[in-house]
Amino acid sequence: MPFAVNTLLERVRKIRDDMALPPVARDAARRDRSRGPLADAGIPATVDAAFDWLGVAQDRSASSDGGFARHFSLLTGWSASYPETSGYIVPTLLHGIPGRSNDDLIERARKALDWLVSIQLPSGGFQGGVIGETPVVPVTFNTGQILIGLASGVTAFGEAYRPAMKAAANWLVATQDADGAWRKNPTPFADRGEKAYETHVAWGLLEAARLEPAAGYAESALRNIRWALTKQSENGWFEDCCLTDPARPLAHTVGYVLRGILEGYRYSGDPDLLSAAILTADGVLDALDSRGFLPGRFNRDWSGAVEWACLTGSVQIAHCWLLLFQITGDERYRDAAYLANAYVRARVQVAGRPEVRGGVKGSFPLDGDYGRFEYLDWACKFFIDANLLEAEVRETAGESDLAVAMKTALE
Repeated sequence: MPFAVNTLLERVRKIRDDMALPPVARDAARRDRSRGPLADAGIPATVDAAFDWLGVAQDRSASSDGGFARHFSLLTGWSASYPETSGYIVPTLLHGIPGRSNDDLIERARKALDWLVSIQLPSGGFQGGVIGETPVVPVTFNTGQILIGLASGVTAFGEAYRPAMKAAANWLVATQDADGAWRKNPTPFADRGEKAYETHVAWGLLEAARLEPAAGYAESALRNIRWALTKQSENGWFEDCCLTDPARPLAHTVGYVLRGILEGYRYSGDPDLLSAAILTADGVLDALDSRGFLPGRFNRDWSGAVEWACLTGSVQIAHCWLLLFQITGDERYRDAAYLANAYVRARVQVAGRPEVRGGVKGSFPLDGDYGRFEYLDWACKFFIDANLLEAEVRETAGESDLAVAMKTALE
């Protein structure tokens, strides 16, 4: 009986909260929860729209500084710029759309890089949170993500961004603990404690190591990845791998830890890292349903802990599955990635207002608990990356443009 009462109270609160929402948000949530079929507009149309959305996010950032707005919210509009994600959006822009002129995207990347260099802290680190949030202190995770962008800037534009890249990488090496973990400079905007998903910081160091091979960056990165593996369970699940709820990690942070391990393997060729990545990738594979839906949070046995999808995590994990397919040839990973990508594509609008056209929701339905009522800049970035890699895999397999652009009806 208490459970039934609690469930009833939750429903009453939900109805009350929904009634307090602006009509545009309430209507959007109701549409998401309808069971009508959703059309997949295909890779070319959705990726093109997503790049357009990133351009709008840069142009309409509330801080108007060259960075990318963290999100567009149906409740509050455009946010200020987010240094962390602006950093790793840069390589997505520099990659662009193969076979097209990407001059505009390249200039957007340069504009973001120049802004990031201008806000680098004297230590070499970068702040957490969006511009305007306090305290302004150097944060490990955010610095690692921006480092990915700075390294791509050195590759694309030359020496102008090398000093900032080296300063960020040197700070990460200097602040790392002897066992490989980073504990000294956590973000003020998430729960404190060790974070296995900082393998994504290690990836930033590996990108810097490709440009500065004698600086010790790779050794630091691999030390962190091997430390993170002490958090991995026999079924591939990770302890301490969430922003707020380590017992039920987000698909987003699982995508982070998995990508960092894969990048460690791609750099080092260490078979132990590949085995660890496969263990986690296979665990998540068990959670994928026939529609392409992945739960937004996972229990320890990889069962879904919530009924909503974290679309960011879905495309991050799809990208990792595609990388594993390229490495191993295991078609299970390719097919799972195609399914997960299609699920997210069907939830990306290719028409409508510029604030939402090409944007990727934090959750589906969008009133889920991750990025509630928000279209997130990093969700858009990871969506582009995963779908361009899918297009590359399809092209390598000899599939026609028609196959890449096919439209699929999904429930």
